Amino acid sequence: MARLKDYYSKTVVPALIKKFNYKNPMQVPKMEKIVLNMGLGEAISNIKIIDGAVQELAAITGQKPIVNKAKKSIATFKLRQGMPVGCSVTLRKNNMYEFFDRLVNAALPKVRDFRGISPNAFDGRGNFSIGLQEQTIFPEIEYDKVEKVKGMNITIVTTAKTDAEARLLLELMGVPFKR
Repeated sequence: MARLKDYYSKTVVPALIKKFNYKNPMQVPKMEKIVLNMGLGEAISNIKIIDGAVQELAAITGQKPIVNKAKKSIATFKLRQGMPVGCSVTLRKNNMYEFFDRLVNAALPKVRDFRGISPNAFDGRGNFSIGLQEQTIFPEIEYDKVEKVKGMNITIVTTAKTDAEARLLLELMGVPFKR
């Protein structure tokens, strides 16, 4: 069992039950999945960027990403239908907890001028999104082998009904929010 999953069941669940007065432990919100997405608009002119992004995302998550293709042609961007424009990974269960642990404890502290994550990035339904400027903050990425610095979006999907429940859940799990 992942260390964070054990911590969730022994510490976070009782704290959330006490705070929100849930009658059943199944009502307690939990993390459902984490979705990582790299949008690569410059892949239109250089297809090899996709290969590097796929390898880096696979190293970060331990899971092979899927390549996202363009749904429509857009002439002004020289984009044709079916061209690769990004890659994404969906993590669930133990892989999700392992990645979340590495994100919170190893990667986020390496961000330059890091003062915490903005608490305003909730979507109203208990889901939380983070945008990272560069992939080199993860310890799995070797800086010398990186061709181009790429950003990524990380979305944490929870079963929480409100943003307050989701924020407390993530706070108890160790996400460093700005005060």
